[in-house]
Amino acid sequence: MITKKIITRNTVVLALFLCMIHSCEEALEVNPPINQINANQVFESTSTADAALSSLYAELQAYSLLSGSSSGAGALLGSYTDELVNYSTASNADFDIFSNSMVSTNTKIKSVWANAYKEIYMANAIIEGVNKSTAIADLDKKRIKGEALFVRALIYYYISQIFGAIPYVTTTDYTVNQSLAKTNETELLVKIQNDLSESSSLLNDIYRNPDRIYPNKKTADLLLASVLMTQNHWQDAEILLKGIIQNALYTWQPDLSKTFKMNGKHILWQLKPLQANNATSEALLYYFTTALPNTYTLSDNLFASFDTNDLRKQQWIKTLTINQKNYYRTDKYRNISANTDEYSIVFRLEETYLLLAESLAQQDKKTEALTYLNAVKAKAGITATPVSATKEQILSEIINENRKEFFTEKGIRFLSLKRAGKLNGLLSTKPNWKTYHQNWPLPNSELLLNPHLNPQNDGY
Repeated sequence: MITKKIITRNTVVLALFLCMIHSCEEALEVNPPINQINANQVFESTSTADAALSSLYAELQAYSLLSGSSSGAGALLGSYTDELVNYSTASNADFDIFSNSMVSTNTKIKSVWANAYKEIYMANAIIEGVNKSTAIADLDKKRIKGEALFVRALIYYYISQIFGAIPYVTTTDYTVNQSLAKTNETELLVKIQNDLSESSSLLNDIYRNPDRIYPNKKTADLLLASVLMTQNHWQDAEILLKGIIQNALYTWQPDLSKTFKMNGKHILWQLKPLQANNATSEALLYYFTTALPNTYTLSDNLFASFDTNDLRKQQWIKTLTINQKNYYRTDKYRNISANTDEYSIVFRLEETYLLLAESLAQQDKKTEALTYLNAVKAKAGITATPVSATKEQILSEIINENRKEFFTEKGIRFLSLKRAGKLNGLLSTKPNWKTYHQNWPLPNSELLLNPHLNPQNDGY
């Protein structure tokens, strides 16, 4: 949980931020809890409040489950399921996640938990700050709060799917946070849904940056649709997803080679590299050429799942032969240096199509569901699912397309399997998979600090 130690560290982060803006050395001298720092120092203007938001987005880019680095869900959940093979040292924390042999003392699991609650803390600080501010115009307060609520809901959605029941924190007061008990998964989803509904009501469709590096109303709606579908609210999700597809801001991109270019109108939200012309984290993480890989490759099982004529197999996967063995490198992001046209895409229209196809199929609207499923297949150059397909066949095809369309992208394989109740299908592809692997263990260090987090998740 968010212990006093973590809160103190985050207070230092905010104090340093105050120093950068105001050159106020005094902010570091006392090191008080954040709820004792004068919020007006950060939220005295729209520009400084936006700077606080920018700090949160930088955190997402570098350390969160949205990161394209080894800290992100793309790598961690991709290897935890059956997309990726990890080549780090045996008994390494990342390798133990890949081999489904992690324990509650796994350092990467502890890091995922700590980073998530740090980001939630930062979002809570922004929400509290704009609520109390009398200096920021109402329209700006709505936007800033809407973005912070969205980020908080996004992080909660991920860690609730990974860990199961977890504490739901909405304050920066460590005296409250350090002893909170877990909220069950059903109630968590309702709270996340409520946060996203409020976020959507506060945000506008118009992006505040033409590169779409900040979430808008439709970004919140897409995540809200995912949360609703996790609750089996298929019709409500359908309405939101159609609202995105029908919006003039978004255009279907039929050219597969342009999917990961930053200027596409099929992009809902993307994260800009922290330094100009830097490669995306994804490009750097998965890149290797003549030497044996030391991070991740695509699994043989994933590679074999593609039809020979699938354009994604041809354009998004690079086969490298090293010591007479084939290794498969993800080749979605290609600019290793002098990057001028790639950002890390978080949400794109193809996800909206497959979610909509799923929500429609679950309502037995099979013909309409096939419209969206087959649009993704047509872009990949593969055979359409026939109109004679049953509901179960369509849903199975959607899961398969999620795997082939979104490999290495923010753990979509894990999320779609869990939503469908099919994670245990990994028993056939992952030798160490156990039924209790539906959830990760809660970090042992957090259980020791906050006994209210007990009991530990089953199996650990």
